[in-house]
Amino acid sequence: MAAVEQPGWRLCINRSNVAGKVFLIALGARTKPLPAQQVSDRLVIPSGYNQVVLPRIAIPVPHSTDREYAERALPQYEHAVKEAGGEPVRIPLDQTPAQVMKLIEHCDAVLLPGSKADVDPAKYDAPRDPQTNPADAGRDMVDELLLQDAYNMRKPVLGICYGLQILNVYRSGTLTQHVESPVNHAAGRKVSVAHSIEVMPPSKLATILRPNSESMGKAAAERRKNASKDGTRGFDAARYRAPEEQPQRRKTDATVEEQPLILPVNSSHHQAANVVGDGLRVVARSPQDRVIEALEGTSPDHFVLAVQWHPERSVEDEASRAIFRALVEAAKESHKKLAGEFETI
Repeated sequence: MAAVEQPGWRLCINRSNVAGKVFLIALGARTKPLPAQQVSDRLVIPSGYNQVVLPRIAIPVPHSTDREYAERALPQYEHAVKEAGGEPVRIPLDQTPAQVMKLIEHCDAVLLPGSKADVDPAKYDAPRDPQTNPADAGRDMVDELLLQDAYNMRKPVLGICYGLQILNVYRSGTLTQHVESPVNHAAGRKVSVAHSIEVMPPSKLATILRPNSESMGKAAAERRKNASKDGTRGFDAARYRAPEEQPQRRKTDATVEEQPLILPVNSSHHQAANVVGDGLRVVARSPQDRVIEALEGTSPDHFVLAVQWHPERSVEDEASRAIFRALVEAAKESHKKLAGEFETI
């Protein structure tokens, strides 16, 4: 394979030297002979896909108008991606759709971060609740372009907090605009543990977290100490225990892999998924109030995962790191698959 640069195009070709000529074959176009010396010997793929050493993870800037918030929040996501072996790519919110797509096409996966905005309820045909925050049209436009490209090209997707909500709405789901619950879902970034969640197997998320159940137990014990000092609303130490710390339940025929995982999490949201979108399923809930805490895609060949908490704030925990590693590994596999498909053109 070799690259040929011509005005307006850059294509992947089979390097076949016939009588001193190289023939460029493109779908829907005539073959065009070029002198062999004009063909680069380096292996490339089309301009619509960028071959790189590290998988490139597209991350939109969290908010289009609150720069202080965006600059404080974004580095945490970038750090988590770097630690997992990926290359974060900032997607600005002040570009035209064409400019955004130019950036997106060179990325291997999508990470949709949190935001201080709320999704416009008009997108899911609901009247606005008085407690719904203003929408961020710039962020929504970029998120929708990212999701369109990810679903078209089967690129991996990880949504976090607001990212889960915009994903669910994009897939024709709805949101609860304000959660009323004794559980402290809106605890904020200064509270390391707000409540616990139950992760239900079999699921991608359970598979990601299961090998880390031992470290989850240690983290849970440490977080319980911190959380008890915080005196946060709705705190219940027994509910923050990881699987091996849970009191013995009635014995059943279920294997360990079939038991729910209990994970202590932080929390900074007042909205939640309600009606689940097309091609998504619930894989984690808050056990006290049944609020949806994680969604994932139902297609086995497309990595789509979204969590309502903020793992980027707790990358010192193995469970949080595992979520970002799973995204980066899925991006590597997606890149290989897409590169292989382009090489056959």
